[in-house]
Amino acid sequence: MSLLKNKRRISLRQLKYGNSETRVAVTILLFVICSWSVPAQENIQFRVACWNTENLFDTRHDSLKNDYEFLPNAIRHWNYNRYKKKLSDIARVITAIGEWNPPALIGLCEVENDTVLRDLTRRSPLQELDYRYVMTDSPDLRGIDVALIYQRDLFKLLSSRSISIPVFRQHRPTRDLLHVNGLLLTGDTLDVFVCHLPSRSGGAKESEPYRLHAAQILRTEVDSVLHTRLHPQVIIMGDFNDYPNNKSIRKILEAEAPPIRSDSLDIAIHPATSPSSLSPLKLYHLLARKAKTANFGSYKYHGEWGLLDHLIVSGTLLNTSGNFFTHEEKAKVCQLPFLLTDDKKYGGKEPFRTYKGMKYQGGFSDHLPIYTDFELVLP
Repeated sequence: MSLLKNKRRISLRQLKYGNSETRVAVTILLFVICSWSVPAQENIQFRVACWNTENLFDTRHDSLKNDYEFLPNAIRHWNYNRYKKKLSDIARVITAIGEWNPPALIGLCEVENDTVLRDLTRRSPLQELDYRYVMTDSPDLRGIDVALIYQRDLFKLLSSRSISIPVFRQHRPTRDLLHVNGLLLTGDTLDVFVCHLPSRSGGAKESEPYRLHAAQILRTEVDSVLHTRLHPQVIIMGDFNDYPNNKSIRKILEAEAPPIRSDSLDIAIHPATSPSSLSPLKLYHLLARKAKTANFGSYKYHGEWGLLDHLIVSGTLLNTSGNFFTHEEKAKVCQLPFLLTDDKKYGGKEPFRTYKGMKYQGGFSDHLPIYTDFELVLP
C-alpha cells in the first residue's frame, strides 16, 4: 500500500514483534484504511413546519382585492417599517424553528402575494438560507394565499398547482389549496398539500358547511395521489379553522392518531406505532393524541387553547423501515418564549400577535407554528 511505502516502512516482522506503541499505531492505521472502504449509512434530519403568519400584507393596494386595512393611510396604519419588522420577525421564527438546521419545508398561511414571499426569501435575514417558494393566487376577497418555501438541496421541485374551491351556497370565494410535488434525496417523490380552509366568521356551526366543502375537495385530490403513486408519501398541513375532532378532519379526511402497539410499554408517554396496522392509503394526524390534553394547541380563543393547525401524513410516512419517516412524538407546537405574551384577560400565556383588535402590538402572529421531524435515510 502506498501509505506504507516510505523510508520508515514497517515490515511484517516489525508489525508482529515490534514494541506496543508500534502495534497500536499500525492497528489504528489499518482501522482508518478499512473504514474508508466501507460506506456508512447517513441519516438526515428533515424538519417540516407550518405557520399561519397573521396577515402578511405589503403596503401597496391591489386594485382587485380588499386589502384597504393594510395600507399606510388606513385604520391600522400599516407602513413600510412595520412591514419590514414583520418580515424580519418571520425570518427569526423560521430560523429558530430550525434550531441547528433550517427547516426543509415550511407551509405558510395568510401571505398576500408574490411580493411578500420574494421580500421574505430574498430581502430579509432569511436570504442567507437560500429558500425558494411556490404559492397560490386565490380569488380570496382580501387577497391572502398559502405558500410553501423549501430548501432546494433537500427537496427538488417537480410541480406545483393551485386547486380552486368552487363557490358553495353563495359563500364568498376562499383560498385555493396548494399541491406541491418534489423529489427527495432518496429518489422518492413527496406530495405536499398546504391548506387554509374557510374561517369561522359568522359562527363555527354556521360556517362549517364551507369547510366541509373544501375538505371534501382536498380529500378527492389526496385520494388521487394515494391511488396513483406506487409509493405514496403525502403530507397535509395548514390552518383548517377546525379542531381534530371536527367533521372536516374526523369524517372527511378520516385522519386519526396513529395506531399504537398493544404490547408497547409506557404507551401514555412513548406510544409506539404498530407497522402491521398502518395503511399506506390512510391518513394519520400527528398531533391528534396530544390535542386531547389540556392547554395544548396552536391558537387561543376565549382563554382556551386549541389546535387549528394540523400535520397529517399518509401511512407510508410512519413506517420506520422506510427511507423517509416520522413519528407522532416528533410532532410539536413551537412554544418559543418570545412567541408568547401574558394573557391579561384569561391568565397564562397567549400568542404574541402583530395586532390585537386594531391595536398594533408588534408581535408575531395569533397562531403558533407547528412542526415535525422526518428521518431521511441515505444508503
